[in-house]
Amino acid sequence: MSNVPDDLQYTAEHEYVARTGDPAVVRVGITDYAQGELGDVVFVNLPTPGQRLETHESFGTIEAVKAVSELYSPLAGEIVEVNGALESDPAAVNRDPYGAGWMVSLRVDPKSLSGLLSASAYRSHIGE
Repeated sequence: MSNVPDDLQYTAEHEYVARTGDPAVVRVGITDYAQGELGDVVFVNLPTPGQRLETHESFGTIEAVKAVSELYSPLAGEIVEVNGALESDPAAVNRDPYGAGWMVSLRVDPKSLSGLLSASAYRSHIGE
């Protein structure tokens, strides 16, 4: 059974969105379910701060032993921070996807968060 924290929001493509102290800035990463499906993460390619993204636009790649997958932005916004620690420790995505394994922080329109899935809706989506 995957860990699906109730205080986060989700996409059908297995990204999570975590609110921060600033209502216009969110942290984005892949869910516990997604990292489990990928297997051992060996490399994460992330963008540079300042890049603007549209909803569902690719912002990088994640490479596991089994496959390489695109990373997609759950919301439109501007990248304000990337998790540089993943460069030397990509396995943090496997160990702690909702903590040390976060990927980017985005400045977004807070109203856009209403289109995301709740934890219960995401659990239903992944069959849990």
